[in-house]
Amino acid sequence: MDGLPLFYFHPVTFYQGVAFPFALLFNFLCAMDSFSITARYIFLLVGGCLLAWTAMAQYSVLVFTPAVCAVALFQSVSPEKVHRWTLSFQMTWQTFCHLGLHYTEYYLQEPPCMRFCITLSSLMLLTQRITWLSLDICEGKVVVKKAWKGPCVLSFCSYLLFFPALLGGPLCSFKRFQARVRQPESLWRPLYLGPTTRRGLMFLGLQLLKTLVRGILRASTSLANCRRFGCVYVMWTTAVLFKLSYYSHWMLDEALLWVAGFGLDSRAPLHSEGDVSDTDIWTLETTHRLSLFTRTWNQSTTKWLRRLVFERAKAWPLLQTFAFSAWWHGLHPGQVFGFLCWALMVEADYLIHGRAKVLIRSRPGRLLYRITSWAYTQLIIAYILLAVELRSVSALRLLGASYNSLFPLGYCMFLALIARNKKQAGTLPASFTQ
Repeated sequence: MDGLPLFYFHPVTFYQGVAFPFALLFNFLCAMDSFSITARYIFLLVGGCLLAWTAMAQYSVLVFTPAVCAVALFQSVSPEKVHRWTLSFQMTWQTFCHLGLHYTEYYLQEPPCMRFCITLSSLMLLTQRITWLSLDICEGKVVVKKAWKGPCVLSFCSYLLFFPALLGGPLCSFKRFQARVRQPESLWRPLYLGPTTRRGLMFLGLQLLKTLVRGILRASTSLANCRRFGCVYVMWTTAVLFKLSYYSHWMLDEALLWVAGFGLDSRAPLHSEGDVSDTDIWTLETTHRLSLFTRTWNQSTTKWLRRLVFERAKAWPLLQTFAFSAWWHGLHPGQVFGFLCWALMVEADYLIHGRAKVLIRSRPGRLLYRITSWAYTQLIIAYILLAVELRSVSALRLLGASYNSLFPLGYCMFLALIARNKKQAGTLPASFTQ
């Protein structure tokens, strides 16, 4: 395999691995009577600051600044206006940082600094935590005490920068975070060995599988020199590599949260906020519904987008949700095209499957339909993933000019035909939120 290493680890993976011993130490300290709640908040906050400086160096200022400003807004702005202010400031700050990446990649034509890319990824996760907390404050679920020296400021800072979720991981709500930190020592379990071990083994298995797929890709052609339906194979294998990368990172991130004591336990979820899992590989790889794939992909981010945009939109909620997702990801050309295409495909999926459920009655017909629609769903997802991940205009041209574009075009044709015969106004939002 031309010297390809057995396992290829992304730098974020390395820094997440470095955080494991500290997460384990935090978990054991929490079981001690001498380790107070204030000490827990400080440990998580200091650990986050040290991890940020180690992984991002001087770029960590780009994460610390909006975190401090968000806490200042929480303490100074009325609950009715705090979400509007924090969302505006955070997205403006994040957009300027993404524009710096645009300047490096598209104007200077230089590869971006890896530490800066890690910073942008951490900043996007910080945006999730800030806006989720601001919504809780705005809706009265979290009460802010106007005391700069009080425990409220410390808990906010610790939540925004706590090290198990700084570089990755599913969104943990503030109420769940606070409940876990304040849990009595007698109820704190030293280590969730079973869930952590399962995710660790899954991570290693996915890394091995990713290495095999990478070897296949290196032996095959690319979108630049593929021909006709050979481009479909290139697109599918490349998308498999991207999905395996996501799955393995999600597994590692969840394992880190479990080691630190923030995993989902067997008890009832707290205020319906117990789901901290992003990874449901079985559903993602077996579903024949693009809408179900969309709801299952990166579940905590989907939940965040639904609460932040979809449920608050007064018109075209699906389009607004995907447009905001493109903005949050950085507004690269491929991302804008990919997310808008994704929104159109979800709408088409809902109408097509709704019509097929009425027309196809026999069991053999339904089985054939599920197999065909599963393959079609996987190919459309592969098309969208390549557009989003490759990002640039040149890569988008290659993808658009290939035979791969026949798959989303086919869905668009079905959408136009069905919409002409029967308009199903108001049913699409239900499919996304159910």
